[in-house]
Amino acid sequence: MTNGERRLAERLEKKLDDDYLLWYDVAVGPKQSHPDFVVLHPRRGILILETKDWRLDTIRRATPQAWEIVPDGHLKVVINPLAQARHCAIQVVNALERDRQLIHTSGFHEGKLAFPWGHGVVFTHITRKQFESAGLDQAIEPHLVICSDEMPEAGDPEEFQQRLWSMFPHAFGKVMSLPQLDRVRWIMFPEVRVQTQGNLFDDQDAEAELPDVMKVMDLQQEQLARSLGDGHRVIHGVAGSGKTMILGYRAEYLAKASRSGKPILVLCYNEPLAVKLHATFEARDLADRVHARNFHKWCRQQLVAYGQPIPAQSPAMFDEMVDNVIRGVERSQIPSGQYQAILIDEGHDFKPEWLKLVAQMVDPTTNSLLLLYDDAQSIYERRKARQFSFKSVGIEAQGRTTILKINYRNTRQILQTANRVAADLLTPEDKDDDGIPLIRPVSCGRDGEAPLILRLPTHRDELEKIAELLQSSHQEGYAWGDMAVLCRDYATMDACSSALRRRRLPHQVRKSRGDYRPGADTIKVMTMRVSKGLEFPVVALPGVGQMPAPDEDETEAARLFYVAATRATSRLFVTVSGTGEFGRRLGLDAPA
Repeated sequence: MTNGERRLAERLEKKLDDDYLLWYDVAVGPKQSHPDFVVLHPRRGILILETKDWRLDTIRRATPQAWEIVPDGHLKVVINPLAQARHCAIQVVNALERDRQLIHTSGFHEGKLAFPWGHGVVFTHITRKQFESAGLDQAIEPHLVICSDEMPEAGDPEEFQQRLWSMFPHAFGKVMSLPQLDRVRWIMFPEVRVQTQGNLFDDQDAEAELPDVMKVMDLQQEQLARSLGDGHRVIHGVAGSGKTMILGYRAEYLAKASRSGKPILVLCYNEPLAVKLHATFEARDLADRVHARNFHKWCRQQLVAYGQPIPAQSPAMFDEMVDNVIRGVERSQIPSGQYQAILIDEGHDFKPEWLKLVAQMVDPTTNSLLLLYDDAQSIYERRKARQFSFKSVGIEAQGRTTILKINYRNTRQILQTANRVAADLLTPEDKDDDGIPLIRPVSCGRDGEAPLILRLPTHRDELEKIAELLQSSHQEGYAWGDMAVLCRDYATMDACSSALRRRRLPHQVRKSRGDYRPGADTIKVMTMRVSKGLEFPVVALPGVGQMPAPDEDETEAARLFYVAATRATSRLFVTVSGTGEFGRRLGLDAPA
């Protein structure tokens, strides 16, 4: 911000009530124009403000069309700042008027916005007296200007607000509803749209038909995504809180704004999530600048690229591969600082020494690292050794930590079902900035179908029932690619595949790397563990009656169920046979 823009921002923040929304220098509408400030109020409407730090002696000549200015000793001819503000406002209005839910549908104003809009100019170094004595009021209507002496720090808030609202040509319409406010944000700011995970960052074509339901980031998510600066940042977010969406926004922003020749690295642990993220960045033509990898694939690529030894196939291969990268970096045979920025999704899956390694890979001139974390979803053995601080592994995020508590992915009913099994592990824990909190999710309140929880005589009956339910869901309009069956082990996956094959239902079993194809219109059959980070409208969980297994820690099994159940966005099917504890927690009596 210039000094004048900062001064105006401070006045807007302090003198407007909490129900005003403010954006500074954010691209707006289909044509991505850049007004200085956008002010939105549910009753007042939308106001576009252009800010000028010009001094009176900078201005040589002013007309309603163009101004001659000498900002640095050289004459420049620029568009009238009011015309500049109006141009941005018209673009916004034209985009909003395409939405029938935002316009008058009858009467004298039919087809026009159902709420007011206006535009104006703020001169941060010109007083009202100077404005009038120089004849600038002949180039801009006086009521469409705020001058430097009309925005004092100790000024009356109501007087300041009145100057803003005098910029509106009309005052009419009703108070905007929350859905209307979301529709306005959806149209004005394509980057905050919430898509299905398969299409995380898609923005609709300007001429495409507008959807009936428009989902956008909530205001905390948007503010967080836009305001993430350089340095190390940690977001602790519950399942379904939009962590991956924020990561995608951040990666795309950095890629487009970068003047560095270094790429951006997005890391996660599970291979299917890395495949999904890579496909998304590839669809956005960002794959050459944003590299999405699962951690061990990245380690192997480092070893190959810098001529380091690659371990032979063995149970210890992956651990040895990581150790070889760590030693390579310590000996300077693998360079540090390779990436402009690093973003880590599902960071709770990473061992402390992995985080320490990755932190060294950030270019120190940008020092840009974002870590997304949810300790409730730690489902691997390494969480038992999780007593460490971020500072101890080189992540300096004190004072730059954010907590997201609201779950948007799941319906209230699905989240309640997950909590019935996992409630004991979701006991909130307070930690300081450098610790790892455990956060209990809060439902966004979206209602849907109650999960179908069935007890059946045998495991085979469970899988036959799931195949039947998925077939019925397809007949009701769900695509095969919208569905997943999440299993405890490979044996259940094989039996599930047989049941689906008997009904000739298209499906894909993910057992090893390369088996997962997110764009294929097939039912995805995978383990509960590797599903973490993904989401599907329809999810089936067989074998819950065998959870926890006799030799399995009950808390760890509950975490696994919680992760699997919260993959579902709309429908959840849970089948039970056997006498495991989780069937009882779900309200099913054990078989006689």
